[in-house]
Amino acid sequence: MDILIFSPDGKTAPYETGLAGHLPQASIRSWQPGDSAPADYLVLWKPNAEVLQPRERLKAIFNMGAGVDGVLGTRGEGAQRLPAGVPLVRLEDAGMADQMAQYVSAAALRYFRRLDVFHDQQAQAQWKFQKPNRLADFPVAVLGYGTLGAHVAKTLKMFGFPVRAWSRSQRSEGSDSGGVALYHGAAGFDACVSGARILVNLLPLTPETVDVLNASLFAKLAQGAFLINVARGAHLVEADLLAALESAQIAGATLDVFRTEPLPADHPFWREPRITVTPHISALTLRDETVAQIAGKIAALERGEAITGIVDLTRGY
Repeated sequence: MDILIFSPDGKTAPYETGLAGHLPQASIRSWQPGDSAPADYLVLWKPNAEVLQPRERLKAIFNMGAGVDGVLGTRGEGAQRLPAGVPLVRLEDAGMADQMAQYVSAAALRYFRRLDVFHDQQAQAQWKFQKPNRLADFPVAVLGYGTLGAHVAKTLKMFGFPVRAWSRSQRSEGSDSGGVALYHGAAGFDACVSGARILVNLLPLTPETVDVLNASLFAKLAQGAFLINVARGAHLVEADLLAALESAQIAGATLDVFRTEPLPADHPFWREPRITVTPHISALTLRDETVAQIAGKIAALERGEAITGIVDLTRGY
């Protein structure tokens, strides 16, 4: 069994070592320019076109992340680069769900407990009481109810927030929502976001979700709502957010992802005090968990078993 690994920075050695520990029978190599030799499995991140050329014996392509826009492109334009008939498999959690829930909960609680306001008061040496918010008046809408979104939504519910969540497709009737109100489809979208005080974006990036965080959506939220974007920068129309902050429709935003990363030093987000910027750290891929998940799925495929996480190329996730 041959496994080929690609990363644009060339730092694949830890993954080679890790996979070898789980799959000692495998022959594992790092991709080098001109490598067109057979491989049973590709393990990659943000591949170039040459890596994705048809390859003899190829059974599956494993993406080293939950989001596959690095393979498919922002608007799905890269799907045609994939070898025909070879499934693309994304990561499922791999240690990211807890991190994401921690990050989003911290941001949501910061707004709910007015810690952002107290931080500003400290800068002015102000000792000033702020009326507490009521949880009942702070509904949270989570866009995207996959592995990460479901964990985030249920964690927020544990803090007492009224939580709604939206997914493109209806969840199975047997799924345990943990008290989260679930919505789906075009009709359910408006019902989910209308009047929300906090909007959390965890949608996959697909042609349908590019620019989804826009002026039209912001207008459906409660006056003075808060935005937390931990999905992809291309979901957000940046000018619309700045305008919504200026009009006070949006009171603050916590942004972990951006259209250009690193965020350029001259970007207006750096100078907007109501925006909190973090450098794409809300949920880091944990190498050991990633290697173990990919190795487990390769072993399952070798045994002729079905696996989860196969990407629907028509949907982009």
